[in-house]
Amino acid sequence: MEYFNIQGGAATRGELTPSGNKNEALPVLAAALLSDGPVTLRNVPDIIDVRVMLDIMSDMGVSITRAAPNTLFLSAAGLADKPLDRALCSRIRTSILFAGPLLARFGAVVLPPPGGDIIGRRRVDSHFFGFSRLGAGYTVDADGYRITATELIGADIHLDEASVTATENIVMAAVRAKGRSTIYNAACEPHVQGLCRFLNGMGARIEGIGTNRLVIEGVTTLSGTDHAIGPDYIEAGSFIALAALTGGSLTIRDTAPHHLRKVLHAFSTLGIETRVSGEDIFVPSHERLIMKREMHNAVPKIDDGPWPAFPSDLMSIAIVAASQSEGTMLFFEKMFESRLFFVDRLIEMGAQIILCDPHRVVVSGPAQLYGTTLESPDIRAGMALLIAAIAAKGRSRINNIRQIDRGYEHIEKKLAKIGITIDRCALK
Repeated sequence: MEYFNIQGGAATRGELTPSGNKNEALPVLAAALLSDGPVTLRNVPDIIDVRVMLDIMSDMGVSITRAAPNTLFLSAAGLADKPLDRALCSRIRTSILFAGPLLARFGAVVLPPPGGDIIGRRRVDSHFFGFSRLGAGYTVDADGYRITATELIGADIHLDEASVTATENIVMAAVRAKGRSTIYNAACEPHVQGLCRFLNGMGARIEGIGTNRLVIEGVTTLSGTDHAIGPDYIEAGSFIALAALTGGSLTIRDTAPHHLRKVLHAFSTLGIETRVSGEDIFVPSHERLIMKREMHNAVPKIDDGPWPAFPSDLMSIAIVAASQSEGTMLFFEKMFESRLFFVDRLIEMGAQIILCDPHRVVVSGPAQLYGTTLESPDIRAGMALLIAAIAAKGRSRINNIRQIDRGYEHIEKKLAKIGITIDRCALK
């Protein structure tokens, strides 16, 4: 077991570049199973969730070569029609993304229950609704989900929620279905767009990328391709907040700023100002942060939702930022009923937060935070607590950092590069 030892109070300086988008890399890895041709993936983040996905793929007979840091050569020519490793699948939520590709290739898949963060109920109904519309049947038993299809046939599919992973799973099955499929209320986050571009690079025919209506003409075969994973806009948003809270400045390179428009707007209501130059974002030094009131002096609100709304994955970090900004802010987490339960750790550090219910908190600031010993409950709350520890007075220890490592690549090295005092330590 490892933990982070952090000395608070330092200001950021210099520049860094975010890693590849975790939420794009994981479905793209699953989609590589759709072709026997060679696949080259670049800018793949070296994080725990990616390693587990690769372990599952290797167990199924996929050839994996690390050609260079963050570059993978894959070949699914030797893919075996065998059960997925139950223990590995239980470690990550995105093991569910193997369902679409394996159903398309073999006509059947037994999917063990997926793992992942404990941030509330995470429905799988939309996945199976989509598969059933394409002609598949399924049962649920002690082994997990059994999905079978004699033949996948294109269909009109209207999702009951704009689920990212359901959209990705259904798209991966539909690209090999017979005929045309139209997915309405499709998720259109940057990582969904990246997956669709990857599939088109393999020879798929997907239209409407970036919208909530995807039209897919099924093809009989897919080829190999060369694809670069886009920058992780959640990581970029994390570093923007970090810089502002420490009073330091920071340049974040190659961020794809058009993916951060809503994030930058929401951060501006917290008093965090930024400047965009090409693909880079500059965070100037902030002497203090002041929240912006809404018209008629109303208390401002940040709420999340499907793209292009403010992303749920940045809610925890925005709450930490609000604790250091002058004013009062309401946060409304609409997507997960357990995501906000990390705030008791912030309150322990000195933050002024009222947990109204599982979906809403009111934050008043600024409050002096003090270092303490913390547990990282999930990827995003773990990063939020890390930022709080850096902004706090004194020294903090964060345990269970495997959660942070699941989504942030070599985070302590990046932080040390920009002036933060942090050590990765092993329990004796």
